[in-house]
Amino acid sequence: MKGRVLVAGFATRHVVCSAVRAGYEVYAIDHFCDQDLCAAATAHSSFEELADLPELIAGICADHSIDWFVGTSGAEMLTVPVRRAGTTPKISARFLDKEHIQEFFEENGIPAPCRACGTYPAMLKPRHGAGGWRNRLVHSAADVTAWEEEWPEVPSILQEVIDGVPASVSCIADGHRAVAIAVNDQILRGGDGNRAFGFSGSITPSDHPAAEAMMAIAEQAVALSGCVGSVGVDFMVGEDGVRAIEINPRFQGTLDTVEAATGLNLFDLHIEACTGILPERRPAAQRACARAILFADRDLTVERDLMAYADCCADIPWPGTSIEEGSAVVSVYGRGADRAAACSELDRNITRLRQYIS
Repeated sequence: MKGRVLVAGFATRHVVCSAVRAGYEVYAIDHFCDQDLCAAATAHSSFEELADLPELIAGICADHSIDWFVGTSGAEMLTVPVRRAGTTPKISARFLDKEHIQEFFEENGIPAPCRACGTYPAMLKPRHGAGGWRNRLVHSAADVTAWEEEWPEVPSILQEVIDGVPASVSCIADGHRAVAIAVNDQILRGGDGNRAFGFSGSITPSDHPAAEAMMAIAEQAVALSGCVGSVGVDFMVGEDGVRAIEINPRFQGTLDTVEAATGLNLFDLHIEACTGILPERRPAAQRACARAILFADRDLTVERDLMAYADCCADIPWPGTSIEEGSAVVSVYGRGADRAAACSELDRNITRLRQYIS
């Protein structure tokens, strides 16, 4: 055993499982506590409100000798009584605010969408929040007003619309330097409403011609950011080049496909970066991996034990779990020698699982 790790946040399964594979004893505090998380962690606790996290964290740290704390979504800015592995709360706060991210890109000459000042269409985003939740394409001042009425007292930012495809770069950083580990195509939910731009999967590696340019920009941005450990940069890639959208100062949802494609363990790299050790070079992908999150098309109850299909899925709900329409049910994977093979296997596995959840 390399040590004891406490991972806390709204969704932690991807980090918990990576840490276990790396040889750590892992304690988890998670909103969902899906089956595969509970099977991997030495001990786990669930919570309903993020305000409950500090007390739960303090309790585990008092009862166990914890070597590292890792915060995922919702726990990035918490003060904890043990050594933190990752970006400091102060720096995290800057990059969890899209207004401050915009200022950072502008100050450092990093290509990014311009602010939209009375011009439409525009992309309206809440300043705080993850996964593209509540992002909306607006076509008029009336659309902006409607969004503000729906989400009163939620600060927002307006940016120009960048036509293109969404992508991301996964980096490892020590606070001063950064190395790109993988470029990923991102899958968005689509449709209308508050979920249209929500993250719903990834494909690693990206085969986009701009992949090299994205890696160079991501390494520059992350090195300047002061972020530590696993850090992601989101992009939109269009005909006129690439635009950086956000910096994510924590483990990203692409962790699973990055690890499967590169053969690396991101948790190991994360801890090494926290001690000042970075990869000597960018790794080459060994294969391709695709992930898609399946969402409930109606209110449903999971009756089948999907752990029987853990070879091709993750974030596995317990039998009897009730899931509201539009909420995530399970993540499904496909792997192969190249992108086409991985996506083909993903499609087969989705067909295999849908019969049990729809």
